[in-house]
Amino acid sequence: MKRLFAAALIAFVCSTGQAQLLETVVEQGKVSGVRAGKVAVYRGIPFAAPPIGSLRWAPPQPPVPWVGVRSCDRFAASPVQNKPAPFSMWTEEFIAPPEPLSEDCLYLNIWTAAASAGEKRPVLVWIYGGGFVSGSGACAVYDGEAMAARGIVHVTINYRVGVFGFMAHPELSKEAGTSGNYAIQDQIAALQWIGKNIAAFGGDPDNITIAGQSAGSFSVNALLSSPLAKGLFHRAIAQSGGLMKSTRLRSLTEAEKTGTQVASLSGNKSIGELRNLSSDEIQSLSGKLPYGSFAPVLDGTVLPTDIIAHYRSGKNNSVPVMTGWVTGDAALTQRGQVTAAGFRESATQRFGDRAPLFLQLFPASSDEEARRSQSLQSLIDFAVVQSHLMSTLNQAPAYVYQFSFVPTDKPGFPNYGAFHTSEVPFALHTLARWNRPWQSRDLTMESMMSSYWINFIRTGNPNGPGLPIWSPYGAKDAVVLELGEEVKPRPGLYKKEIEFLLDQ
Repeated sequence: MKRLFAAALIAFVCSTGQAQLLETVVEQGKVSGVRAGKVAVYRGIPFAAPPIGSLRWAPPQPPVPWVGVRSCDRFAASPVQNKPAPFSMWTEEFIAPPEPLSEDCLYLNIWTAAASAGEKRPVLVWIYGGGFVSGSGACAVYDGEAMAARGIVHVTINYRVGVFGFMAHPELSKEAGTSGNYAIQDQIAALQWIGKNIAAFGGDPDNITIAGQSAGSFSVNALLSSPLAKGLFHRAIAQSGGLMKSTRLRSLTEAEKTGTQVASLSGNKSIGELRNLSSDEIQSLSGKLPYGSFAPVLDGTVLPTDIIAHYRSGKNNSVPVMTGWVTGDAALTQRGQVTAAGFRESATQRFGDRAPLFLQLFPASSDEEARRSQSLQSLIDFAVVQSHLMSTLNQAPAYVYQFSFVPTDKPGFPNYGAFHTSEVPFALHTLARWNRPWQSRDLTMESMMSSYWINFIRTGNPNGPGLPIWSPYGAKDAVVLELGEEVKPRPGLYKKEIEFLLDQ
């Protein structure tokens, strides 16, 4: 169907200064949202049919049309996951709403300040993190009001997680030709819907940026690699994570073995019988398997069987890229106590006669030095190498950052430093949604960082007036922009360490 430029209808119903009701037309029918100030918000628009019953563990299907006006004034259910609750450094602002949770979760949310269709505002599509086992487009720190007020049409999407989003099984592969990447297919379906309908909200279908953090960044990497996502977006932002050297990836054969384990735990039920179990029963079965059992599958259909080779052959979806990490990302993969003797022994076991060179780059003359070196190695293995490979193998310009800024503490709350996910509210300009006593230093970083992001979303280049110059990342100079107490370029940051770890 044609994009709905001419079909959009925006009707201002209320003129009292209160929130105003608004209507617009998408392919499936009319939708209404709510308006606060200059920003209109549509929550809970279906982009696919509910993946329930026979559609559990099936590719997403088109949404069902409706008659009349569909009220989109509240978030839809988040995907089925363990009951969301704050933990560690992740306070409630970073966590999915505790309810409702449902398999009927394939909805998206749109914030726009456009007055009419056809304005062709740049579009940001945000993909949440959560280790592929949790998350929601309704998290407070993903709110799109501030971005929309600055001219971006901001979209958050839901996708299936855990056993519902990634379970492969021989029966399922026989049924559809492949299995296990339903979450990635959900994201592709959302992008297809956005491309067809975003003009109705004043967005430009030819200027779409995908962005995500942690598992959302892994997802961005997947979409950059997937042949099925070709042409659906025009820029990409990957924050803290990637697929290039990820230990989370599995072959289809390996993933199918995990699916047969789920069936075995159920008493060797068939896929048909498993589809008849409740979502709570399925979630409980999956909880008996180790963390990380459900993740993207190198199936040769949704994803190539070798992502690095795919990039090197120029078959990736090459678009301008912004990518980077947070210094606290290292904590995600560090385990147990680190001693100098243990670190040196581990280096010898892993690198053999190359261990002396490794220990020059990652010294361990004392326990404290070994802990610092272990932290750096963890950071590079988890996130830095991903950004380096994404940037040097991509055919379009890439911009790389390191976020080391420590947010102002909340009184009585532990200081976790620049922790994993802490950069998101600065990038999306949502500090107002995060309950902390922000100081001018925090607000300055938020303004600067979100400006870089908005510039990139608009043009593919983060630079703009009043901002320190951010040069593209190249294999030789490897310029990384430090986003810390001082914002400055750091040419060659970790370059020698990266080269050593890649040369194995």
